[in-house]
Amino acid sequence: QVQLVESGGGLVQAGGSLRLSCAASGNIFSINAMAWYRQAPGKQRELVARMFNGGSTNYADSLKGRFTISRDNAKNTVSLQMNNLKPEDTAVYYCNALLRYGMDSWGKGTLVTVSS
Repeated sequence: QVQLVESGGGLVQAGGSLRLSCAASGNIFSINAMAWYRQAPGKQRELVARMFNGGSTNYADSLKGRFTISRDNAKNTVSLQMNNLKPEDTAVYYCNALLRYGMDSWGKGTLVTVSS
């Protein structure tokens, strides 16, 4: 089992920046990748960015250039730097760990609100 705890959400004005962090604990050696997803009101949860253990990354096409994912393997954390935020980025952001055998773990989420 892997436990994930997000932090760093909050209220920010459009054009501003925010950095989210997620700390992993438990059976961290079972983690193959860590990712951020988000779910806006009335919409499905969507992938924001993912980073595999080898360092390769996936980003939602619409967010490339504004959002950057990073990992600190020594601290077992994954972060999401969000720049030039827009009101449509308002959502609950979830940390995700992709585990061995196709399983995954989720954090409880952190709310990001971008005001216009």
